[in-house]
Amino acid sequence: MSSTAYVEAQMLIRKPVQDVFQAFIDPAVTTQFWFTRSSGKLEEGKTITWEWEMYNVENQVKVNEIIPNQLIRTVWGDFSVHVDYEFKEMEKGTLVIIKSFGFTQTGEELLRIVNDNTGGFTTVLDGCKAYLEHGIKLNLIEDKFPQK
Repeated sequence: MSSTAYVEAQMLIRKPVQDVFQAFIDPAVTTQFWFTRSSGKLEEGKTITWEWEMYNVENQVKVNEIIPNQLIRTVWGDFSVHVDYEFKEMEKGTLVIIKSFGFTQTGEELLRIVNDNTGGFTTVLDGCKAYLEHGIKLNLIEDKFPQK
């Protein structure tokens, strides 16, 4: 890890672990609360493209490891930023923990990146919770930075 800075966001989602895990693997579900298009399901060893069409942005996501219903390890962009998704079965549902690390920025730029990542992954988890628990598509990602 090139930097000691990391981001961690977490949320209890009151659904079985297999349902929550699948929501992050299967773009048919993930597009309901996060990105708008994907080149495919997450599979170990594959590189997938995620798109946010409303912002004309895409990102390459390489899947390094998948442990069903427990862990998804990825690297993003230039493959220096690691994003891990942990799934922990709990009495009331599934705790999802997203950890992002490997930032190369320093100083004010690092603070901005950490802040953006913290807010972004918290928004993703909020949207996932609303969609999986209540079937509500909140459009949080789209509305976070609305086009004028």
